[in-house]
Amino acid sequence: MTDRPSPSRRELMIGAAALTAAAPAILRAQEAPSLKGRTVLITGCSSGFGRLGALHYARLGAKVIATMRGVPRPEAESLAGEAAKNGLDLHIVEIDVTSDASVAGGAAKALEIADGRIDTLVNNAGIGITGPVEVQDMEATKLIFDTNVFGIQRMLRALLPQMRAAKVGQIFNISSQLGRVIIPGGGHYSATKFAVEALSEQLAYELVPHGIDVTIIQPGGYPTKVWVNRNAYTGALKERSEPALLAAYEPFTRGMGTEDGSGRSADPMDVPRAIAEIMAMPVGKRPLRRAVHPGNKPQEAINRVSAETQLAWLGGSALGPLVKAVHD
Repeated sequence: MTDRPSPSRRELMIGAAALTAAAPAILRAQEAPSLKGRTVLITGCSSGFGRLGALHYARLGAKVIATMRGVPRPEAESLAGEAAKNGLDLHIVEIDVTSDASVAGGAAKALEIADGRIDTLVNNAGIGITGPVEVQDMEATKLIFDTNVFGIQRMLRALLPQMRAAKVGQIFNISSQLGRVIIPGGGHYSATKFAVEALSEQLAYELVPHGIDVTIIQPGGYPTKVWVNRNAYTGALKERSEPALLAAYEPFTRGMGTEDGSGRSADPMDVPRAIAEIMAMPVGKRPLRRAVHPGNKPQEAINRVSAETQLAWLGGSALGPLVKAVHD
């Protein structure tokens, strides 16, 4: 029997280098949870976290219903093509979250595709409009609240009945760091995301008896198309604003409509990966809030104090079991 030759030092070094290079991909493959058997509906899938998430959850085995407004549109065709190329169970449905009729019709179509059962809702659709508070006219104010807050309410009312009937389900609401902290000149973005935080936490308590978990995702700044869309809305606001009003709030108004998100290099896939990880957790063990960003997360201190305050205030009351179920 011939002895197998020992590998040379060069071969060992090449093998070690190959393993080192492959390690991140191997680790991601080991850590990626299976979402087989889940049906996930996501709003705002034309770009950013919504599009990335739709493909990611489908690759992990979920049936995905990716929604966006204005279908047909190139973004829908591109997403459908990517899904078909990879053999993914991904369906595109038109939903404009600012329209009662569109939400009702889109939700009905989605439930038909899902055989009446959608177990996970990701409320991702949202917009930003920057500028000082006084500069925000009622057109801008109504649009951002209608999208970021009322849009979530419409989706909840459309899909919660079938989740409650099944006594199981999961809701993710995309908030922001700016749902807890404030940047001057940020328009009503923080106001809407603060509202999302409050709505979501209240909902989490109320859904405990129904076996439905709620998680608030708080991303930091990521280089997504949100900057392009935000500039369109903000630029239009600046165009229709009085010059004297804009001048009164220099320097906050100077760059309105020109932010490009440059300098942000964090991987937007951080958000879909975090959501998938939480989806795979046991019912009742999922976090109420998850801050997502490789850099500074100033909201985490507020999250801790908020949980401690809720437990101290209501933990010993008749509502204590609901509050403890969410925070413990």
